[in-house]
Amino acid sequence: MITEKLTFRRALVTLKEYTIMTLGMFIYSFGWIGCVLPAKSTGGAASGLAIVISTALENAYGWEIRIGTIVLAINAVLLIAAGFVLGWNFGVKTIYCIVMLSLSMNIWQGMLPPEDFLHLDRFLSMVLGGVITGFGVAMAIMQGGSAGGTDIVAMIINKYRSISYGRIIFALDFMIIASSLLVGFSIDAAIYGYIMTLVFGYTVDMILAGNKQSNQVFIISPHYDEITVRLNRDLGRGVTLIESEGGYTHHHSKMIMVICTRRETLTVMKFVRQIDPDAFMTVGSVMGVYGRGFQPIKL
Repeated sequence: MITEKLTFRRALVTLKEYTIMTLGMFIYSFGWIGCVLPAKSTGGAASGLAIVISTALENAYGWEIRIGTIVLAINAVLLIAAGFVLGWNFGVKTIYCIVMLSLSMNIWQGMLPPEDFLHLDRFLSMVLGGVITGFGVAMAIMQGGSAGGTDIVAMIINKYRSISYGRIIFALDFMIIASSLLVGFSIDAAIYGYIMTLVFGYTVDMILAGNKQSNQVFIISPHYDEITVRLNRDLGRGVTLIESEGGYTHHHSKMIMVICTRRETLTVMKFVRQIDPDAFMTVGSVMGVYGRGFQPIKL
């Protein structure tokens, strides 16, 4: 009976994850098709490269191939190359997101008019596109998914060179947007593309940081017992007591370490001030706190 409940619960969790990833990919693709394409510009990642390739094929041969189809072809080539280089152990969620991204792009491109139906100037359209695409891809990332593209290239390069993911992706996005100048895009379109990429990265970082960022508080006080009880009882947070010794007095005591959300930090400080106004405290931001009371560990 317990096994059946666990299986059913796991099925509901999986359904929720894939539903959110699907919604995220539809939002992500809307940003490209509804904002970037009408602005006659491009951006980074596989989607930006797909716009460049689509424009080049239309200008050279008159072929009108939908963006989603090209995105799928780009990611398929990258997945096959990465399979030979890194091994065939890509997550199902990444493959699912890639398929949903391509499908949703083709759906939006078939539904939305090619002109700027939002009636925004190019700059605002690209900024909005960066916000929407960043929000959509962050939804997928939080569920363990990925839109593929330059992320896969970064993994391949990292196998041979110790270069940070951020630098690789930045360099790839820079080259993709610059390549748009070769297929007829104007310089201002490329500049808007760089702005969109910056807004996209900032949006993703803010959403993921807001979801995971917490504070790590160290408290040094002779009243550590009373402070510990107060934090356990009234805040509901566990604490860690660390053996400490004063460098000048050589007095042995215990230092309190507590991890809490940013909103709870002021409450911690208030409790400490009420018990020991002379307590010494340090507060530092931490990201990626996993375990009971915070984010579950996902591998």
